[in-house]
Amino acid sequence: MFDTMTFTKVMGSFCGALLIFLLGGWAAESLYHVGGGHGDDHQQAYVIDTGEDDSAEEEADTGPSFAELYASADTGKGERVFNKCRACHQLDEGAHGTGPSLYGVVGKDVGSADGFGYSGSLKAVADVWTPQELDAFLENPSGYAPGTTMGFAGLSKPEDRANVIAYLDMTDGDMTEVAAPAEEEAAAEPATEEGATEEAATEDAAAQEPMAEDGQDAETAAQEVTAEEPVSDEVAATPAAEAEAEDVTEDATAETDAGAGSEFAQMVAAADPADGENLWRRCQACHKLEEGANGVGPHLYGIVGRDIANVEGFRYSKALEELDGAWTVDELDAWLEDPRGYAPGNKMSYSGMRKAEDRAALIAYMQSVSN
Repeated sequence: MFDTMTFTKVMGSFCGALLIFLLGGWAAESLYHVGGGHGDDHQQAYVIDTGEDDSAEEEADTGPSFAELYASADTGKGERVFNKCRACHQLDEGAHGTGPSLYGVVGKDVGSADGFGYSGSLKAVADVWTPQELDAFLENPSGYAPGTTMGFAGLSKPEDRANVIAYLDMTDGDMTEVAAPAEEEAAAEPATEEGATEEAATEDAAAQEPMAEDGQDAETAAQEVTAEEPVSDEVAATPAAEAEAEDVTEDATAETDAGAGSEFAQMVAAADPADGENLWRRCQACHKLEEGANGVGPHLYGIVGRDIANVEGFRYSKALEELDGAWTVDELDAWLEDPRGYAPGNKMSYSGMRKAEDRAALIAYMQSVSN
């Protein structure tokens, strides 16, 4: 049993420890907060950077759109991503495993693979497997279609989803077009000082040039307008001069029709193929510059001067098969600027190359490899 002295020591130690604890709490409160009495609002005196603001800024930056990712998708990387799917899916037409065959899945009706029993939850959320629908499904299958029997957790990286969808898209030979959002296309044209877009300014400038007929450029149209202007009596009185002028006009028109003397052809001739080699990286995911080596798209070896949709062994879309003529530099310029506008309905998923200098450099590079 404790005597009085021992009990007093124990109680004294306990009270001393409690006092130290209370004093420590008061000191900590004074260090990290500022303010007056208990009635004042306390403010934190020392702010600890947790990085929350940076993460909020990163969330605000959504990154490239799916259309941009799909246009530059790497089918080689997509094939590697597909290795995660091989345990349940096959790419042979009609060959089902735990999951249905994914041959030609892009553009196919949802739940339409013959001979496979679906859960039914997929048909409730989509009608057609567009690249966008597949992107949403692969990101979070159970969230996209609650009740689906697919046990895959999803692909978190947008690049992986775009690559594997592009790889699946090439299984039936046709690539599906993915349109860019309208706001991106509008934002792509910088405004001039007067508030008009560069495109509008170009149209205004073009309106001041003589109107050209199909297959002619402004230079040829200007020559025709000049030829129609009244000539002087001296020139009219010289038949040889008239004949010479007609020959010059015909030669210029023929040269323009061939694409050899156009303004853009001159840009191609002056372009640096090395600049085009860097731009070619946007194309090499689908095309090759080796003769006869087709990929997702046809090979582009010797493309300049080659008939449109004329590569043996490659299956073209009807939009290109219905076009006549050859790939002159001017035709390639129009195609690369706006593939969808050049041949509506084609399957090429590339949205286009806006700068004429880039298009000229790219064509110059392809010509240098072919020559």
